[in-house]
Amino acid sequence: MKTKIMGILNITEDSFFESSRTNVPEAKERIEKMLQDGADMIDIGALSSRPGSKAISEEEEFKRVRGVLDIVKQNRFYEKAIFSIDSYSPLTIDYALNCGFKIINDITGLSDDDVCVAAKKHKATVCIMHMKGTPQNMQTDPTYEDVVKEVDEFFIQRVEKAKSFDIEDIILDVGIGFGKNLNHNVALIKNHFYFLHFGYPLLVGASRKSMINEILPSAIEERLSGTLAVHIEAVRNKASIIRCHDVKEHVQAIRVFEALQ
Repeated sequence: MKTKIMGILNITEDSFFESSRTNVPEAKERIEKMLQDGADMIDIGALSSRPGSKAISEEEEFKRVRGVLDIVKQNRFYEKAIFSIDSYSPLTIDYALNCGFKIINDITGLSDDDVCVAAKKHKATVCIMHMKGTPQNMQTDPTYEDVVKEVDEFFIQRVEKAKSFDIEDIILDVGIGFGKNLNHNVALIKNHFYFLHFGYPLLVGASRKSMINEILPSAIEERLSGTLAVHIEAVRNKASIIRCHDVKEHVQAIRVFEALQ
């Protein structure tokens, strides 16, 4: 079974990788390029979750992203790839699911019951991500006794919550860089296969993140090679979805890796 490539499209002014940012007038062209490059999925969000980012209101998030959600619906792009909404706002999520989106990518791991209600209503897939803290404080000396065990315990709780809302289609994301230091991130990649016991697809998103800079100092714009190395190791350790900024390069690298296996 081939690894799915999920492209990232940020409708923000402050996402950590500047080249991933776009706006409503440019969105159609950016989506078409990702589809041409081979994206199986496209994840669209309007709320930056980089360390230290500022929270915005539900209304502001919806205002930013609504035009792009309409573009997906009007052009029926959802017939060419699976679209994911990167949000934990019930307002934005419900609108996106009405526009043909199929996945809720929730960095809070279904902390809001109303997100579960929306998922059930639309029979959507939920991506449950682990994050310790909030984007505002998550990288302030994160500590774990056993990061793999603690992430596993979190997944047990949140999968149980999803099932209590009759949500069966689930993806799990260990949350690389979300309240983890380099050692935590490395442990999660190396032991990623452990989370197969849940029986759900596993997503990894380490694209251009600071763990690469901590291994070898490099600007965000210079981290593609390091990203590919991390993601290929994640696929080796049973990741089934890779969330990335650079779709074309990932399609080539991972298809070659799969062929070599």
